[in-house]
Amino acid sequence: MLKQVLAKVLNKGVVAANGGERIIRPCFYIPTSGLHQGQVHCAPRSFFGVEDFLDDDNSRPYTYQKGKKSKNPTKHISFKQRTGAYMEPFTLDVFISKRFVQASLTHRVTSKQVAVAGTNSKDIKAALKSRSDIPACLAVGRILSDRAREADVYTASYTPRERDKFEGKIRAVVQSLIDNGIDVKVYLD
Repeated sequence: MLKQVLAKVLNKGVVAANGGERIIRPCFYIPTSGLHQGQVHCAPRSFFGVEDFLDDDNSRPYTYQKGKKSKNPTKHISFKQRTGAYMEPFTLDVFISKRFVQASLTHRVTSKQVAVAGTNSKDIKAALKSRSDIPACLAVGRILSDRAREADVYTASYTPRERDKFEGKIRAVVQSLIDNGIDVKVYLD
Protein backbone atom coordinates (compact mmCIF):
# COMPACT_ATOMS: atom_id res chain seq x y z
CA MET A 1 0.00 0.00 0.00
CA LEU A 2 2.87 2.38 0.79
CA LYS A 3 4.33 1.74 -2.66
CA GLN A 4 1.04 2.72 -4.29
CA VAL A 5 0.74 5.95 -2.26
CA LEU A 6 4.32 6.99 -3.01
CA ALA A 7 3.94 6.19 -6.72
CA LYS A 8 0.76 8.28 -6.83
CA VAL A 9 2.42 11.23 -5.09
CA LEU A 10 5.52 11.09 -7.28
CA ASN A 11 3.54 10.80 -10.52
CA LYS A 12 0.77 13.33 -9.83
CA GLY A 13 2.14 15.61 -7.11
CA VAL A 14 0.48 16.58 -3.84
CA VAL A 15 -3.10 17.82 -3.88
CA ALA A 16 -4.03 20.62 -1.47
CA ALA A 17 -7.52 22.01 -0.94
CA ASN A 18 -7.80 25.78 -0.55
CA GLY A 19 -11.36 27.02 -0.05
CA GLY A 20 -12.97 24.34 -2.21
CA GLU A 21 -10.34 24.68 -4.93
CA ARG A 22 -8.11 21.73 -5.69
CA ILE A 23 -4.50 22.66 -6.48
CA ILE A 24 -1.90 20.20 -7.72
CA ARG A 25 1.53 21.07 -6.42
CA PRO A 26 4.79 19.70 -7.86
CA CYS A 27 6.27 16.63 -6.25
CA PHE A 28 9.06 18.50 -4.43
CA TYR A 29 6.38 19.80 -2.02
CA ILE A 30 5.65 17.38 0.80
CA PRO A 31 3.05 17.50 3.58
CA THR A 32 4.65 18.10 6.97
CA SER A 33 1.98 18.83 9.54
CA GLY A 34 -1.04 16.68 8.72
CA LEU A 35 -4.67 17.83 8.62
CA HIS A 36 -5.82 21.07 10.25
CA GLN A 37 -9.47 22.06 9.82
CA GLY A 38 -9.80 19.79 6.83
CA GLN A 39 -6.87 21.34 4.95
CA VAL A 40 -3.48 19.88 4.13
CA HIS A 41 -0.61 22.23 4.91
CA CYS A 42 2.39 21.77 2.64
CA ALA A 43 5.88 23.07 3.25
CA PRO A 44 8.35 23.45 0.41
CA ARG A 45 11.26 21.07 0.64
CA SER A 46 14.62 22.69 0.36
CA PHE A 47 16.24 22.31 -3.05
CA PHE A 48 19.65 21.27 -1.66
CA GLY A 49 18.31 19.17 1.20
CA VAL A 50 19.86 21.34 3.90
CA GLU A 51 17.85 19.58 6.58
CA ASP A 52 20.08 16.55 6.05
CA PHE A 53 23.13 18.58 7.16
CA LEU A 54 21.86 20.07 10.42
CA ASP A 55 24.04 19.92 13.50
CA ASP A 56 23.25 17.55 16.35
CA ASP A 57 21.27 20.20 18.21
CA ASN A 58 19.34 21.26 15.03
CA SER A 59 21.10 24.62 14.96
CA ARG A 60 22.30 26.51 11.91
CA PRO A 61 23.48 24.30 9.04
CA TYR A 62 27.06 24.19 7.79
CA THR A 63 28.58 25.35 11.06
CA TYR A 64 31.21 23.21 12.64
CA GLN A 65 32.58 23.34 16.17
CA LYS A 66 36.32 23.93 16.41
CA GLY A 67 36.86 21.98 19.61
CA LYS A 68 36.64 18.24 19.71
CA LYS A 69 33.95 16.68 21.83
CA SER A 70 35.36 14.85 24.80
CA LYS A 71 34.91 11.09 24.82
CA ASN A 72 34.16 11.34 28.52
CA PRO A 73 32.27 14.59 29.22
CA THR A 74 32.16 13.90 32.98
CA LYS A 75 35.96 13.63 33.22
CA HIS A 76 37.46 15.85 35.88
CA ILE A 77 40.09 18.38 34.75
CA SER A 78 42.62 19.15 37.44
CA PHE A 79 43.61 22.63 38.55
CA LYS A 80 47.11 22.12 37.16
CA GLN A 81 45.72 21.21 33.74
CA ARG A 82 43.47 24.28 33.71
CA THR A 83 46.09 26.80 34.87
CA GLY A 84 49.38 25.38 33.60
CA ALA A 85 49.29 27.25 30.30
CA TYR A 86 48.88 30.57 32.11
CA MET A 87 51.40 29.99 34.92
CA GLU A 88 54.16 28.88 32.54
CA PRO A 89 53.15 30.40 29.22
CA PHE A 90 56.31 29.73 27.20
CA THR A 91 57.48 26.30 26.09
CA LEU A 92 60.76 25.27 24.54
CA ASP A 93 60.67 23.03 21.49
CA VAL A 94 63.91 21.43 20.31
CA PHE A 95 64.18 19.50 17.06
CA ILE A 96 67.40 17.70 16.17
CA SER A 97 67.94 15.82 12.93
CA LYS A 98 71.05 14.37 11.33
CA ARG A 99 71.57 17.57 9.32
CA PHE A 100 70.48 20.47 11.55
CA VAL A 101 69.32 21.66 14.99
CA GLN A 102 66.34 23.92 15.56
CA ALA A 103 64.85 25.35 18.77
CA SER A 104 61.95 27.71 19.41
CA LEU A 105 60.07 29.34 22.27
CA THR A 106 56.29 29.25 21.82
CA HIS A 107 53.54 30.97 23.78
CA ARG A 108 51.17 28.20 24.89
CA VAL A 109 47.96 30.20 24.96
CA THR A 110 48.26 32.00 21.61
CA SER A 111 50.52 29.40 19.89
CA LYS A 112 52.79 32.19 18.59
CA GLN A 113 56.50 31.59 18.24
CA VAL A 114 58.32 34.24 20.24
CA ALA A 115 61.90 33.32 19.39
CA VAL A 116 63.40 30.88 16.88
CA ALA A 117 66.96 29.79 16.23
CA GLY A 118 68.35 27.05 14.03
CA THR A 119 71.51 26.02 12.27
CA ASN A 120 69.82 26.40 8.88
CA SER A 121 69.64 30.18 9.22
CA LYS A 122 72.25 32.19 7.31
CA ASP A 123 73.80 33.95 10.30
CA ILE A 124 74.58 30.68 12.12
CA LYS A 125 75.30 28.53 9.08
CA ALA A 126 78.38 30.48 8.03
CA ALA A 127 80.00 30.47 11.48
CA LEU A 128 79.68 26.75 12.19
CA LYS A 129 81.90 23.89 11.11
CA SER A 130 79.08 21.35 11.41
CA ARG A 131 75.36 22.02 11.70
CA SER A 132 74.44 19.08 13.93
CA ASP A 133 77.15 18.59 16.55
CA ILE A 134 77.36 19.72 20.20
CA PRO A 135 78.99 23.14 19.46
CA ALA A 136 76.14 23.82 17.01
CA CYS A 137 73.62 23.00 19.77
CA LEU A 138 75.40 25.39 22.15
CA ALA A 139 75.33 28.14 19.50
CA VAL A 140 71.60 27.61 18.90
CA GLY A 141 70.93 27.87 22.64
CA ARG A 142 72.98 31.07 22.92
CA ILE A 143 71.27 32.78 19.97
CA LEU A 144 67.81 31.62 21.13
CA SER A 145 68.42 33.08 24.59
CA ASP A 146 69.46 36.44 23.06
CA ARG A 147 66.31 36.55 20.93
CA ALA A 148 64.13 35.51 23.87
CA ARG A 149 65.53 38.29 26.06
CA GLU A 150 64.76 40.78 23.26
CA ALA A 151 61.15 39.57 23.41
CA ASP A 152 61.09 39.89 27.26
CA VAL A 153 60.93 36.14 27.87
CA TYR A 154 63.00 34.97 30.81
CA THR A 155 61.34 31.67 31.77
CA ALA A 156 60.28 28.61 29.80
CA SER A 157 59.28 25.03 30.38
CA TYR A 158 60.52 22.01 28.47
CA THR A 159 59.02 18.53 28.29
CA PRO A 160 60.92 16.11 26.06
CA ARG A 161 58.97 14.14 23.49
CA GLU A 162 58.37 10.46 24.16
CA ARG A 163 61.07 9.37 21.73
CA ASP A 164 63.65 11.90 23.01
CA LYS A 165 65.95 11.33 25.94
CA PHE A 166 67.17 14.30 27.92
CA GLU A 167 70.84 13.83 27.14
CA GLY A 168 73.45 14.75 24.56
CA LYS A 169 72.44 17.42 22.07
CA ILE A 170 69.07 18.22 23.64
CA ARG A 171 70.67 18.69 27.02
CA ALA A 172 73.33 20.92 25.39
CA VAL A 173 70.65 23.26 23.95
CA VAL A 174 68.79 23.48 27.29
CA GLN A 175 72.01 23.96 29.27
CA SER A 176 73.12 26.71 26.90
CA LEU A 177 69.80 28.50 27.43
CA ILE A 178 70.19 28.24 31.21
CA ASP A 179 73.80 29.49 31.09
CA ASN A 180 72.75 32.51 29.02
CA GLY A 181 70.04 33.72 31.41
CA ILE A 182 66.81 31.89 30.52
CA ASP A 183 65.25 29.93 33.39
CA VAL A 184 64.15 26.59 31.89
CA LYS A 185 62.07 24.15 33.94
CA VAL A 186 62.53 20.63 32.65
CA TYR A 187 59.67 18.17 33.24
CA LEU A 188 60.78 14.56 32.98
CA ASP A 189 58.00 11.99 33.27
